[in-house]
Amino acid sequence: MKKLNPRELAFAGALSALSAVLQLYHLGYQSPQWGMWIDLVAVSWIIAYFLFGIRGGFFVSFLGAIIITLFAPDTWLGASMKWVATVPLIVSLYLFAGLFKKNISEFRHVRNMVIPLLSGIAIRSLLVIPLNYYYAIPIWTGMTPKQAITAIPWYIIFAFNTVQSLIDVLIAHLLVFKFKLDRFASWK
Repeated sequence: MKKLNPRELAFAGALSALSAVLQLYHLGYQSPQWGMWIDLVAVSWIIAYFLFGIRGGFFVSFLGAIIITLFAPDTWLGASMKWVATVPLIVSLYLFAGLFKKNISEFRHVRNMVIPLLSGIAIRSLLVIPLNYYYAIPIWTGMTPKQAITAIPWYIIFAFNTVQSLIDVLIAHLLVFKFKLDRFASWK
């Protein structure tokens, strides 16, 4: 894996800042019952993967999570959960491309994203459902894990994370491959 060059670092910084702005203005939908968000914060993180590969995706997601934590200290919990929830999507796209010897450019065809997207959703759900019950909800609300499991069914967390995953990957795909942001990609 090569280092990010100055141009890629500049794009990575811009994409990280964009995720912070999207967190600040919180474009999206918040469930009034459970407080969970469906938003656009991680779209730029997936864009970074599509443009610069695994290093770019990790760098932008990690930097974006840190920036969100710094300018809105009460969202360190949300930033950590967003990061943990998004990384499986980036990793599944990366592993799929590596296993099948595909270049990122082949994700231009949506059919090539189906398996890694479904895999990423499955891994994400396996991580975030217990993390919500034993980490996020108890810290955020003060509920015990047992109360959290009773109050918020697992399928609600699964549904929100599935919708969020679809939004993150499909909007990033649209911007990179249909609106031609791929002209800035390092793999071109």
